[in-house]
Amino acid sequence: MVYTDKQSGKDFDRLGYKELLRKLKPGDTLVIKSIDRLGRNYEEILEQWRLLTKKKCAAIVVLDMPLLNTRQGKDLTGTLIADIVLQLLSYMAQTEREFIRQRQAEGIAAARARGVRFGRKPMERPAAFESACQRWESGELSARSAASQLGITHQTFIKWAREGGFGEKSTV
Repeated sequence: MVYTDKQSGKDFDRLGYKELLRKLKPGDTLVIKSIDRLGRNYEEILEQWRLLTKKKCAAIVVLDMPLLNTRQGKDLTGTLIADIVLQLLSYMAQTEREFIRQRQAEGIAAARARGVRFGRKPMERPAAFESACQRWESGELSARSAASQLGITHQTFIKWAREGGFGEKSTV
């Protein structure tokens, strides 16, 4: 069976991984492309590795690192080497994640410095907005009716009305 995740490997709180843990039985073999596909948090990778190999009694094969193949019965030296390699690769995976986040933050800061705006563009107010606000202010319309006529939400109408100086009236 193949399990995939679309979420970040920053932690193990992922639907695909949780499903894999539920279905994994003793004697099963978990095959992963590389250790950073398992996760990107040093401590959690080591913890999950122990969970998978010791508690679940499953074998793990890391395709790009044959030293981490737990299918064969290993002697003490082989186990020591596998543990050292696992710790090194787990460290590298977490470090790479931290570098990615740092570069992302730097990119966002540089974009903001250039005047780039993030998020959705603000909605334009409908042409009939001023008229609807005046009718709401005079009590002819409720805020919900005005919003409905303008094709916007009640919350947006109230927000815009307050920004335009029409916010003295109760919003109920």
